Amino acid sequence: MSKMNIAVIFGSRSCEHDVSIISALQLIEAAKTAGFFVTPIYISREGLWYTGEPLTRIETFRDFNPMAKDITRVNLDVSANAGDLWAWPPQRAGLFAKVPAPIAHIDCAIPVLHGLHGEDGTVQGLLEMANIPYASSGVLGSSVGMDKIAMKQMLRGAGYPVLDFVWFTRDQLKAQRGQIIERIEKEIKYPVFVKPAALGSSIGVSRAANREELEAAIDLAASYDRRILVEVGVTHPVEINCAALGYGEDVRASVCEMPVPSAGDSFLNFFEKYLRNAGTKGESSRGMKSLSRVVPAPVGDELTERIQQLTREIFTLLDCRGTVRIDFILDEHDVLYVNEPNTIPGSLAFYLWKECGVSFPELVEKMVEDALRAHADKNQNVYAYDSTILQKVAAGAKGSKA
Repeated sequence: MSKMNIAVIFGSRSCEHDVSIISALQLIEAAKTAGFFVTPIYISREGLWYTGEPLTRIETFRDFNPMAKDITRVNLDVSANAGDLWAWPPQRAGLFAKVPAPIAHIDCAIPVLHGLHGEDGTVQGLLEMANIPYASSGVLGSSVGMDKIAMKQMLRGAGYPVLDFVWFTRDQLKAQRGQIIERIEKEIKYPVFVKPAALGSSIGVSRAANREELEAAIDLAASYDRRILVEVGVTHPVEINCAALGYGEDVRASVCEMPVPSAGDSFLNFFEKYLRNAGTKGESSRGMKSLSRVVPAPVGDELTERIQQLTREIFTLLDCRGTVRIDFILDEHDVLYVNEPNTIPGSLAFYLWKECGVSFPELVEKMVEDALRAHADKNQNVYAYDSTILQKVAAGAKGSKA
């Protein structure tokens, strides 16, 4: 398995583009340490695909130049079972020239994409069509996990505790703004959190304590997504996160962490998650690893075990695979709520597995192993069914001409 070629897919048309780059470069380094061949596939902000060794270095992205040496624009052959990456535009073979060959063959893909156009099931669906093994949750888990509204409704329907919420669309907001504001104030009350439905890294998220702040928060969220979520704003919330790893019935939970916002902050915004320690040196200066946190979370054995059990159950409910982080909130009355799943968490949550004795290279090996198991399971399915529909239609069409 260590000689496999792993395609690490990152970037994409997402507000979380830069965060994806940081997570991907961390994973590429770990995959190489694990002995894999690595093909970086960078999707630009315009949606163009590129590969090349310079894409494994952070300096390349400070002022990305697609025409730079050793960077090639590529397309993926999405024919089932092909798995080849080709230069684009295609190279035409002259009369005596060699037939063009693919740049690389992909044995397994690891999507390291955060947000829309990647974490939401779109890339997963593409890989399913191409029948390429991939080390992330499937289309179902990815799409539900990305959409906070669908996720909350699914979790509530399954009996898991979620904070009360109201949701609406951008079109409804334009037509019924007053009614929506009144409904929020009646059903949720202040303070509230306002969020775009399908966005991560706390982008577009605001806390509102009165109507003026609520209107501004709704307008901000609506600028990022056509579906908006407003939920109960817990006073003095304690965030507790736990990761799950595996596939099928083989699922384990990590230690729990307690992220710590700086003094005076009521929630972890983008700055808190990624930029507070950006000036530090070494591994701690990049990605979610830079966030101040307490590990293991000081919440006692009983609550820790409950969170780990819920994490495994939600992982299974969403039919996840790879590594997934589930975020929880503990309110001022010590009532626990499921906040949201992150099907491709920042930095792949490697820092949580490191606390469990699993190194980042070992985590990559496990993710690839689970991807191959899931792919083998999929290939056991029957995808053909013989029927007489076409013959009957053809016979009917022939008869109608007589």
